[in-house]
Amino acid sequence: MLSKRQDAPQSREFSNPALQSPRPEVAHWSQAGEQPIVVDIVSHSLAQTHRLGARLGELLQGGELLLLDGDLGSGKTTLTQGIAQGLGIYGVVSSPTFTLLKEYEGRICLYHFDLYRLDDPAEVLELGFEEYFSGNGVCVVEWANKAEGIWPQEQMRIQLKMVSDTKRGLILTGLGARYRDLLVEFRKNAFGIGA
Repeated sequence: MLSKRQDAPQSREFSNPALQSPRPEVAHWSQAGEQPIVVDIVSHSLAQTHRLGARLGELLQGGELLLLDGDLGSGKTTLTQGIAQGLGIYGVVSSPTFTLLKEYEGRICLYHFDLYRLDDPAEVLELGFEEYFSGNGVCVVEWANKAEGIWPQEQMRIQLKMVSDTKRGLILTGLGARYRDLLVEFRKNAFGIGA
């Protein structure tokens, strides 16, 4: 359980996330009668962002698609390193900026994508990466916004932003039943909310 200290991450859930987000996929899900779960967190340090990733990684069972977006330095790779730890991966996990994909073996395989240098979303399909997105491993995609339009409707979106030199804002959105359930468990695991 994360510490209940004052520097513990803060979390809130929007009561009607479709009204809180301009993202078209959120509006789509609410129109279909299935509301996504949105968890808004403030992390106070790199270590805390890493721990949040580890808490999430511990809950992953394989087949998940986590789409990360945020500016350079917002914590995408730090969060991914934590997810890797939660998957039982203890080696060095670095961003695959030049190779687009790195694979790591753990309790479940982690497929870590970095689309920063991607010029055309069609490249993801041309390279055959979509096979990973429906496979048994966990896919974490940094700079997912570079390939909008190719992602399955069921996914977890994680938007990261710099709040200050040390603080980061994370907005996790679960789209589809699997990801809504995952975020409910994450809230229980990381914050004791809903337990």
